[in-house]
Amino acid sequence: MNSKPRTRTTINPRGHPPEFEQVIQEKSANFVGREFVFAAINDFLARENRGYFTLVGTPGSGKSAILAKYVTENPDVVYYNAQIEGKNQVDQFLTTLCNQLINDYPLGYTSLPDNVTDGSWFLSLLLQKIGEKLEPNQRLIIAIDALDAVETRSQTPGSNLFYLPRYLRDRVYFILTRRPFLREKSGLLIETPSQVFDLDAFPQQNREDVQKYINNNLKLLGQELIDNLADLCENNFMYLKGVGDAIALPLNQLPETLEAYYQQHWQKMKGEQLSAVELAVLQTLIALPSTEKEGISAQLIAETIDEDEYEVEQVLENWYEFLVKKQINSEWHYKLYHSSFRDWLGRAVTADCK
Repeated sequence: MNSKPRTRTTINPRGHPPEFEQVIQEKSANFVGREFVFAAINDFLARENRGYFTLVGTPGSGKSAILAKYVTENPDVVYYNAQIEGKNQVDQFLTTLCNQLINDYPLGYTSLPDNVTDGSWFLSLLLQKIGEKLEPNQRLIIAIDALDAVETRSQTPGSNLFYLPRYLRDRVYFILTRRPFLREKSGLLIETPSQVFDLDAFPQQNREDVQKYINNNLKLLGQELIDNLADLCENNFMYLKGVGDAIALPLNQLPETLEAYYQQHWQKMKGEQLSAVELAVLQTLIALPSTEKEGISAQLIAETIDEDEYEVEQVLENWYEFLVKKQINSEWHYKLYHSSFRDWLGRAVTADCK
């Protein structure tokens, strides 16, 4: 664990900024399972003397809840959440994180230097100094949730997301969460041990944890729906939470949690406005029936909408975090990450086109 954290209080026992503490409490509420993920994290920490562990998963797969639970169980982990409004900018990250570090560790700093946001120099300096003070059995662990939310326009082109250090000294670790990404667009150039842990690669374990969540939190739904819910949710915990929120709602009304979540996705997908190619690709993905489990290839989409396959691939690449990608006979197939989101998008696209 980390060394010499700040003085704890009953209101804020981990010493995190209040807005982070609220997220940790909300995300870790009603938590069940995920032992296989925690085992992988602990194995990485035991195997490597420093490094980056990245937890990857589609929207709603439980990444934020897993990280929040890990922080509650390991209270000296330093925590940052890039999904909170205003916290996805690099200057906010460096200021907030460095403040946490100088408050948690006796490094002789009473304030931050004026140029703390000019790259990673001061963060790297703090990590170096803290690392020198750690006992052989201690670690500095920094957890960053929602790395995919980082706004990069304020950073130097080609720099690491949040100016995260390329090198780490011994016993310094970062645990990151993010949505699926293309390796060449990772936004990170690091030369230190690393591991990417993809939640989607563990369907059986995810299914078991879904069943645990249903049994613990959704007993009021009735046995018939409970029996089918594990299939309906497609291993998506945000959908399950939405089902719980919707118990008191009319059947055709989407709960606010999912409505806001899907609206956020939609805004990121369309940007200022969808191009003609983007709209055609999206309508093709929306039109895929629920029974089409394997998705559709970029080539078939291109043929269906009579567009160049390269243009289609560019659109799919830009929406990568909202898609499920599966290789079938050496060809990649794509579909939207959840059928509920697909249905919601269908209504949103229809409304936008009126």
